[in-house]
Amino acid sequence: MSSDFDKTVNRSAAGIHLLQLHDSPVMRWLYLSIGITALFMGILGIFLPILPTTPFILLAAGCFARSSGRFHGYLLSHRVAGPIIQEWCQYRSVTRKVKHWAYLVMLLSFGSSILIVPSWGLKSMLVLLAAILFMFIWRLPVRDKQG
Repeated sequence: MSSDFDKTVNRSAAGIHLLQLHDSPVMRWLYLSIGITALFMGILGIFLPILPTTPFILLAAGCFARSSGRFHGYLLSHRVAGPIIQEWCQYRSVTRKVKHWAYLVMLLSFGSSILIVPSWGLKSMLVLLAAILFMFIWRLPVRDKQG
């Protein structure tokens, strides 16, 4: 049986919803499994141009918020991922700096992959995937930080 603490909604100093553990142990286990898988895919996305990183990390944060306070706290306190996740949770946006960083990493990873791949078919596929990812990132809302 879950304690009252487990059912409490924890909030950051900014008042954003951070943690609401699911009542069912089976569902918490399922969320934890999906969160670990998403985190692994996000880490792979750092190195593989076809996999996006940010959506998988955000999915992992959402799953951990429903399954594990420890893993969720780790992601929120991570020096790189934490501020991005908190920005998304609070404002449903990314900062201009994060967006520019995503474009740069995407350009470097897709560009190097396109140069290395010998087949014109694969090069075309990578260009198409890069264009789709570019459009996805371009459509993300931007919030300029105040202060």
